[in-house]
Amino acid sequence: MATKQAATRQAITLKGSTSLVTEFFKYAANTILFQRGVYPSDDFHMVKKYGQTVLVTQDLALENYLERILAQVNKWLLTGSVTQLVLAIISKESRVTLERWVFDVNLVDPPADPSQPAPPKPEAEIQAEIRYILKQIVSTVTFLPIIDDPTVFNILAYTHDSADVPADEWVDTDPLAIEASKSQQVKLRSFSTDVHRIEAMVAYRYEG
Repeated sequence: MATKQAATRQAITLKGSTSLVTEFFKYAANTILFQRGVYPSDDFHMVKKYGQTVLVTQDLALENYLERILAQVNKWLLTGSVTQLVLAIISKESRVTLERWVFDVNLVDPPADPSQPAPPKPEAEIQAEIRYILKQIVSTVTFLPIIDDPTVFNILAYTHDSADVPADEWVDTDPLAIEASKSQQVKLRSFSTDVHRIEAMVAYRYEG
């Protein structure tokens, strides 16, 4: 008599979740740098990702810089060492921080009853959540102040004290904060895997 064979779908592993989150940061950073005009639009080309078109840099120096950062972020995610990533946009002339794009990194709480784990989250659902965040980043141009001045950017990583931080690549730095009296904040959507939850927000300088 033939028997049915059912394969159980595995929950996303730490390694798989880390890859998804690292990849998200890559596309989120590219989208922000394009939308906020930090680099010329000609420096970007369109690729298909998450079921939509996203823009990715063709500037080799920027691409290499982001890859180096993301390789380190990947290691920190695997060891649970990173708690927050920030992309700060800074006026090239005055060095004043104009925007801070903040991504909080949290670990998903384990089930209260280990004998009854939650069903694995479908990857299609994760990708849909990521798609919504990227669309939100694009739509922020409708309310963020127009940036006329040339800008530069910096990426900050907040890690646990025990994190292994390569001294040749990363240094302790100013938080590049915006004064509270001149700062407006907008919370963006979040996304989660079976392992990580990413909360996003943008703070911007507002001379009101």
